[in-house]
Amino acid sequence: MRKHAPQEPAIDLSPSPGDEVKTTTCYMCACRCGIKVWLSDGRIRYIQGNPDHPVNQGVLCAKGSAGIMQHYSPARLDKPLLRVGERGKGEFREIEWDEALRIAADWLAPIRERNPDELAFFTGRDQSQALTGWWAQQFGTVNYAAHGGFCSVNMAAGGLYTLGGSFWEFGEPDWEHSRYLMLWGVAEDHDSNPIKLGLGRLKASGAKIVAVNPVRSGYGAIADEWIGIRPGTDGLFAFALIHELLKADRIDLDYLVRYTNAHWLVIRNPGGADDGLFARDGEGRALCWARGLPDGTSQGRAHPADAIDIAAAVVGEYSLPDGRRAVPVFHLVAERYLDPQYAPDAVSERCGIPAETIRRIARELAEAAFEHAITLPIAWTDAYGRQHSEMTGRPVSMHAMRGISAHSNGFHTCRALHVLQLLLGAVDTPGSFRYQPPFPKPIPPPNRPGKTRQPNGALDAAPLGFVHSPEDLVVDANGQPRRIDHAFSWAYPLSAHGMMHTVIRNAWAGDPYKIDTLMMFMANMSWNSAMNTGETIGWLTDRGEDGEYRIPRIIYADAYASEMTAYADLVLPDTTYLERFDAISLLDRPISDADSASDAIRHPVVDAAQQREGRDVRGFQSVLLELGARLGLPGMVHDDGSPRYRDYADYIVRHERAPGVGLLAGWRGEHGELEAKGPPNPQQLQRYIDNGGFWRSHVPESARYYKMANRGYLDWAQKMGFIGHADPIVLQLYSETIQKFRLAAQGHGAQQPPPEHRERVATYFDPLPIWYEPFEGAQVDQVDAKFPLSAVTQRPMFMYHAWGSQNAWLRQIAARNYLYLHPDTGARHGIADADWITMESHHGRITVQARFAANVQADTVWTWNAIGKRRGAWRLDKDAPESRKGFLMNHLISDITPKGDYANADPVTGQAAWFDLRVSIRKADAAQNARGESEPQLAPLAFAQAEPGPLRYGAEFRARRAGGKHEQD
Repeated sequence: MRKHAPQEPAIDLSPSPGDEVKTTTCYMCACRCGIKVWLSDGRIRYIQGNPDHPVNQGVLCAKGSAGIMQHYSPARLDKPLLRVGERGKGEFREIEWDEALRIAADWLAPIRERNPDELAFFTGRDQSQALTGWWAQQFGTVNYAAHGGFCSVNMAAGGLYTLGGSFWEFGEPDWEHSRYLMLWGVAEDHDSNPIKLGLGRLKASGAKIVAVNPVRSGYGAIADEWIGIRPGTDGLFAFALIHELLKADRIDLDYLVRYTNAHWLVIRNPGGADDGLFARDGEGRALCWARGLPDGTSQGRAHPADAIDIAAAVVGEYSLPDGRRAVPVFHLVAERYLDPQYAPDAVSERCGIPAETIRRIARELAEAAFEHAITLPIAWTDAYGRQHSEMTGRPVSMHAMRGISAHSNGFHTCRALHVLQLLLGAVDTPGSFRYQPPFPKPIPPPNRPGKTRQPNGALDAAPLGFVHSPEDLVVDANGQPRRIDHAFSWAYPLSAHGMMHTVIRNAWAGDPYKIDTLMMFMANMSWNSAMNTGETIGWLTDRGEDGEYRIPRIIYADAYASEMTAYADLVLPDTTYLERFDAISLLDRPISDADSASDAIRHPVVDAAQQREGRDVRGFQSVLLELGARLGLPGMVHDDGSPRYRDYADYIVRHERAPGVGLLAGWRGEHGELEAKGPPNPQQLQRYIDNGGFWRSHVPESARYYKMANRGYLDWAQKMGFIGHADPIVLQLYSETIQKFRLAAQGHGAQQPPPEHRERVATYFDPLPIWYEPFEGAQVDQVDAKFPLSAVTQRPMFMYHAWGSQNAWLRQIAARNYLYLHPDTGARHGIADADWITMESHHGRITVQARFAANVQADTVWTWNAIGKRRGAWRLDKDAPESRKGFLMNHLISDITPKGDYANADPVTGQAAWFDLRVSIRKADAAQNARGESEPQLAPLAFAQAEPGPLRYGAEFRARRAGGKHEQD
């Protein structure tokens, strides 16, 4: 009988994901990767990474791939909403856009006429601050801020006042040449795909990776060494490393004298108005003590510090020609950090790190920096005219994020890390931390916060900026805050991003005055972005003696039915990121890498009007521009009152911040022949679309390192419009800007703090980095030692903020959170794995379920951030595990210190101190364990729930491929 060969199944080995593909920029986190969106019959079929994109080079994470379910979320808003019930119930009626804009304009027009500051305009993670800040400036309100005040301002300010750049998304390790990387407080959210790519390169090259974090997850899990530090002590650890390096004389003095102010002379005149300021000549140039000069003179004397070919002293006390005494900056550095209080044995117990480990890490840093120096055969000329045949660098790099930033001592901790880098000669050299264009900037950056209104009602500058001296503060004649959030006041002088976390309490309290309207965009301030969530909800709904809401009007814009949406009086429905234009601008949050300047766009890959019957949503940026035109705001209307811009896309192309400078740097000029600076190009957006949604310009090879003092880079950056002049940027070990505030607190200068702030300013405005116990721990320990544990959150790699944890695909990874604690911690407190426990702070109490995990420092407990939901929000099922079993740690976090005197924030920048939280834990009672629900459980919101049953997507595509029919999911 004849045998037949088995038939192979018909398999399409290269199926097309769809019938059309469009490139745009992801918005599932802050990484801003390039993506390809495949469509089939106008519906999104598949999302993949764009291999040509400079950010992710084709790599895409779970969040990015799940953008399909973000776009098709049941929680999407469809129409403008006007509140009809009590605020906070979630009861609205749908209205048309014309009515919504008319209501908003009717509310805002009288405010601008009588006092623009009665509008508080605060935005969340919108990535369009170049527009929203400009809009607030044209409206004339000082009360504008963005999310950075509760996110990263310590990181930004600490870096920009020290290096002219910072960690976060504005710098990166030298992934190609580094031999030793320290990750400080880095979770898995920001810049995640580039970091993953970089870590892969380092692992392949044999570099050592050290993770410093109370929790070992994500990047820390693949590190060669995990240092489980106690929260809030990173600065103390850094000082111990500095102590060891100084003691062993393992520092790069040549680098310090060439590129920092290590040799600048600081006046020593205790009690005097010039104490702690730099000694300067008659032309204002900083002075150093020159032991030898190019002409052979060996007699020491004061000399301009920027001169070349001099032998500058870095230690010793010297007499200036006028008789004053002065010492070099480095002398002060050595004097402070060689103090025995910073020795490893002195800090070990507080940090939770063995003293020998600290000494070993210091030795390893020194060995990597000095025994394995990197030399690249690249000729370059420095800003002082010296020609170099090669580039030499220290292959030690560092990267840091919210784990060190979100503490009340975070500003100084960030500066401490930068001092450590500088002592090693490891800033923008081969192998070290590298600036990403448009950084570095002058120190501090030149733009100061606006505070004076012009005749047309607009502010003289954008509401956010960088304070250079007490004269730049936004305070009244009595030194009291003029902003509703108290940013740029004597309480929080360097609050460069504003203080979004204080606005609701202060608006409710009328401190320093009552506002009329609170307008917010994509900021879940009644839930996971609020410290003190319970009281915040109360402030949003509280009424005065007249029966009216104490915050009279709330306008809120979002794409989804979040917890915050329920507290609005007027809701403006935003698009999803796949239905909109956006500019990822060099004026805002750039996507550059160290070797190139880059920006990008989003553009509609689908038409919002065709996504669901009756859906009528608009991008908030376009809504802002139309609202500004209705109000007649400067720059938004022509002389005849007609709108200047059709929509946000038109604004992106035609708006110029300065002549030739717009939101996008690519393809400028009438025919797209220019880059960075040039007249608007009507076809600019199409050129971006044709190029995959991004533009990139490479830094000249000879300009890629030593950017702060590289003539090639400084000239290129000035030509590109990144800096106003090509002068070298001297890195600041010692900050004269900060010393000016200390002098004011000591009674010097025309602008001095009110009496209630003098001691605070004098204490925390130290020109050299300091360490102090985080406020919550210090204050609760003074009155009640029953909160022995630190509690922190981590941002999961697979979700991002609240809007990611409503995503049907990502929820399959985690649909609730636990409180994780070390097994030894559980044993100490009589808690078993999976017990329900009561967790208490000085501020509140919650019930949560505990799980054991050995990846946490034993005096710390932790959980994933933003997974817990309020019932009814995000149109999840009423019994969704996110609300029944998930929880927020925010209920335990007070927005003010235990003493109640200041915001729970850093005293220098005002950054929210999320990670200062101290708690106690105990096993919950039997009834709570039997109930198996987290507490508190708030009343459900009245949003319509999603259809019952599993939320699936894509079955109709499979059915169509098989030649059958299937109802659309």
